[in-house]
Amino acid sequence: MEIEPDTDRGAEAQPQQEEAAASRARERKRSPGQTLLRSLGMLAVSIAGIGLNLAVLGLLGAGTFVAVTLTDLPRTDMLRDVRLQEPLRVLSADGLLMAEFGVQRRSPVSFRQVPPMLVKAFLATEDSRFFEHEGVDLMGIGRAAVNYVKTGDRSQGGSTITMQVARNFFLSREKTFQRKFAELLLSLHIERNLTKEEILELYLNKIFFGHRAYGISAAASLYYNKSLNQLNLPEMAMLAGIPKAPSSNNPVSNPDRALARRNYILGRMRDLGYISGNELEAAVAEPD
Repeated sequence: MEIEPDTDRGAEAQPQQEEAAASRARERKRSPGQTLLRSLGMLAVSIAGIGLNLAVLGLLGAGTFVAVTLTDLPRTDMLRDVRLQEPLRVLSADGLLMAEFGVQRRSPVSFRQVPPMLVKAFLATEDSRFFEHEGVDLMGIGRAAVNYVKTGDRSQGGSTITMQVARNFFLSREKTFQRKFAELLLSLHIERNLTKEEILELYLNKIFFGHRAYGISAAASLYYNKSLNQLNLPEMAMLAGIPKAPSSNNPVSNPDRALARRNYILGRMRDLGYISGNELEAAVAEPD
């Protein structure tokens, strides 16, 4: 039996073969530059596709991370009823303090008992935009990052007072991404639940000032044997400079370093308009 060739199929294949041959001819006629551009274009499209996929995966991962972190966060409204540890005090019959027993020296005060200039001293060194941001100061973080890139100096931190409250009351000091992220979320929650004055009150009563002194009132009593309303401007600036490095910035352990830190804070207060130039000169002239 003789098989006849499939002339219709051959006829259909011929134009396709001719087109493929023409395409190969055009490829050969392209200049090396055109070929390179075409290859780079195809590579860019491939990279864009990979980047889009990675972005989607990243967003999904970030969303999962946020959801998991949020469920583990403590309740920030409990800060309204916080009870700070105080030493056992022995008083005489007429109410005078005879002795204190305890690891921590602390005498909590209300925000109303803190002199406004003392508050400004802490804002000058810790968080000058405290009353403007909502717990996280993006401008401050950016400024600290730029300063670090330029100088390699980490003296300008991006941590706000609210973030320090979140860390001191709820979190450990381990330097992990998850802990830092939890700190940011907690700071936002704290700002929604507490007033700025309540946050400052918690901060000023909690922070460590060296030599077992916790809180601003205990620090004033320890270093100057004064109540808060008896402090002068240089003493306020001195106390504000201690928490950054409590063991080495205090006037007992390292008077020279504490004095330099005090004068820096006084300069910051002048730059921010909290004090005048004459007040700065008079305060810096004070020996300690």
